[in-house]
Amino acid sequence: MRTIQVSQITDAIKEMCIEANHFLTPDMDEAMKCAVTSEEAPLGKQILNQLQDNLKIAGADMIPICQDTGMAVIFMEIGQEVHFEGGILEDAINEGVRRGYVDGFLRKSVVADPIYRDNTKDNTPAIIHYEMVPGDKVKITVAPKGFGSENMSRVFMLKPADGIEGVKNAILTAVKDAGPNACPPMVVGVGVGGTFEKCALMAKKALTRPVNERSSIPYVKELEEEMLAKINATGIGPGGLGGTTTALAVNINTYPTHIAGLPVGINICCHVNRHAVREI
Repeated sequence: MRTIQVSQITDAIKEMCIEANHFLTPDMDEAMKCAVTSEEAPLGKQILNQLQDNLKIAGADMIPICQDTGMAVIFMEIGQEVHFEGGILEDAINEGVRRGYVDGFLRKSVVADPIYRDNTKDNTPAIIHYEMVPGDKVKITVAPKGFGSENMSRVFMLKPADGIEGVKNAILTAVKDAGPNACPPMVVGVGVGGTFEKCALMAKKALTRPVNERSSIPYVKELEEEMLAKINATGIGPGGLGGTTTALAVNINTYPTHIAGLPVGINICCHVNRHAVREI
């Protein structure tokens, strides 16, 4: 059994909130640079170059990549041999978010009630997902999610008879409906299977997979590649102003499901696809 002080979690999450809002992950940075080269439309190439300038300024001047610094989504993969001391883990996670957004001068976008909408003024509470895994480590993924793209996400409760063609149609429908509103070039996270909530969670988690890694399941890998090609053929393009780079990646996760259902969740993220990952 390994003991971890919850203060370590707080410190890490504070730093990760600031990091994710100022710097792209290496895979996203490389994908954005490659997009500038591969984009065929002159206007699309111009927009991608402007996005590169924005990223350079954000990093050099420590200005957030985007003014919408998101609602903090936290994935906690906790080794079953870990014991936490020093306080309640969930309180420690939210304290890390609070410090990151307050001390990092990040925009506070969370309201305490969805109807009355009083701002909490520190971007808490976070959305926290826990998973128990083997070992004595804790893997933390902090993924600030802006709502321009979040609002474009969808869940489709398909019939089994809809099959893989129904899944393809659902993905394309979500992307076409999103159009420029998701700040393309986008990353498309997809969850297929499970239940209503499971497919949405899989789609969210899929966004944190490096965009240069494909699924290890052969048919899913083929589906990811096919859907990326079809999405980029829509012509939506960078900024929604036309071009050949509408998406940088389509990441698909699957899970067993009920004989009577075929749930499909599509969680779309904008061109920065912010997240930071650490292991303690």
